[in-house]
Amino acid sequence: MPMAEGNAQGAGHVEYLDLGPVRVSTTPRTPDPERYQLALVTGDLVLSDTAHPYEPGATPPRTVVLQLPRTALPFRPERVDRLLAQRIPATRGTGAALAQFLGSIGAHAHGCGERELARLGSAALGLATACLAERLDVYDDLPAEAREEALLRQIDTYIEHNLGDPELTPGAVAARHHISLRRLHLLFEGRPAGVAATIRGHRLAAARADLLRPDLRGRPVHSIASRWGFSSTAVFTRAFRRAYGTSPTELRRKRVWGRGEPTSGAPAQPPRAPPEQRGSGRGP
Repeated sequence: MPMAEGNAQGAGHVEYLDLGPVRVSTTPRTPDPERYQLALVTGDLVLSDTAHPYEPGATPPRTVVLQLPRTALPFRPERVDRLLAQRIPATRGTGAALAQFLGSIGAHAHGCGERELARLGSAALGLATACLAERLDVYDDLPAEAREEALLRQIDTYIEHNLGDPELTPGAVAARHHISLRRLHLLFEGRPAGVAATIRGHRLAAARADLLRPDLRGRPVHSIASRWGFSSTAVFTRAFRRAYGTSPTELRRKRVWGRGEPTSGAPAQPPRAPPEQRGSGRGP
């Protein structure tokens, strides 16, 4: 894993991660003339560069900083410079999606491989580009592919942060992002699974990770199912068996603690949806 100086110190803490196109750290790094730094500070995002360095006390001692190569942004530097040292609200739109995404990286990145880290980096760059484009009022000038990718990343972030909500359905996702259900399904056409199957897959992966956690071995299966948004234990068990070839109870029974399975609590990869379920509008 490309973790320079990295090192998770306790759950959900990573000092510095190289995510391919971008880097993430928990404190502002040494200024780099080739990069902008976008920091998540007390609920807002703040952009800086070497000409506008962080002032002592300007940021809390531990935050999340996204380092963006100047050449990776499709804007003229003089336009981006208008946003330097300004607070970008992280309570709505792409700012909120980016803030939530950055806030979750430390909790999940330690369980990712190199390919997954690179995908996280691409997602962070896409969200940051869309966020800055909105602030510069040039969002509509972005290529259609870039806008769609940014929208997909917002949707991904929304899904990942609301898996425990039993009302999380394709219809709810579409309504939350002010798009039609048809457009939502079209956005997912190029993916291995449709919207409903994606939600179900992430829920199952998260539940499976909980079932494999030694510290949760005493938690009932129905409690884990409810935690991840399943309407009943029966629904959860059927979906789990289809995805993994065993029931949740059997998985626990066969499990030899400490051997052959990850126990960190990081979600496994969501199971691939059967062909007939891809693109389905049915709820999880």
